[in-house]
Amino acid sequence: MIIKGVNGKHPLIPEDCFVADNATIVGDVVLGAQCSVWFNAVIRGDVHYIKIGNKVNIQDGAIIHCTYQKHPTEIGDNVSIGHNAIVHGCRVHDNVLIGMGAIIMDNCVIHSNAIIAAGAVVTQNTVVESGTIYAGVPAKKVKDLNASDFAGEIERISNNYIMYSSWFR
Repeated sequence: MIIKGVNGKHPLIPEDCFVADNATIVGDVVLGAQCSVWFNAVIRGDVHYIKIGNKVNIQDGAIIHCTYQKHPTEIGDNVSIGHNAIVHGCRVHDNVLIGMGAIIMDNCVIHSNAIIAAGAVVTQNTVVESGTIYAGVPAKKVKDLNASDFAGEIERISNNYIMYSSWFR
C-alpha cells in the first residue's frame, strides 16, 4: 500500500480500517472507523481535503479526488462506493450506495438514503434527493428508493464489507 504525505498533510487512518496492499492514500485524507479501501483504490487528497465517515467501503479500482482550491470531497457514514467508481470534489451524505463505474462530478450533493446506479454520470452541480435512485448519462431520478427492490441494500452492503475486510486482517 502507498500511504504518503503531501505538502505536510498526512492521511489519518484508524487502526480498525482495512487498506489493501496495493491501495493508495495520499495527502489530506481522514478516514472514520471501520472503513475499507480495496485493491487498486486511490484516495488522493493532494489538492484539497478528503473527509470520509464511518463504515465506508471504497471498492476495487475506485478513485476519490477533489478540485484544487475549489471543491473538497466529503463522504458521510455507511457509504459504499462501487468498483471503479469516481467520486470527485463533491459531498456524499450518509447511507448512500454509489454503483460500479458511476461518476460523481464536482460540486454535486448526494443526499442521504440514495442510490446512484452502476454506470451513472452525475454531472457537475447536481443535487440528488434523499430517498431516490438516480441512473443514466446524465443521471436523472428514476424512482423512489422505497418503491424499489433495493430498499435495505445500502445497509446490507455496508455491513458485508465490514465482514469481508475481517477476512484480510
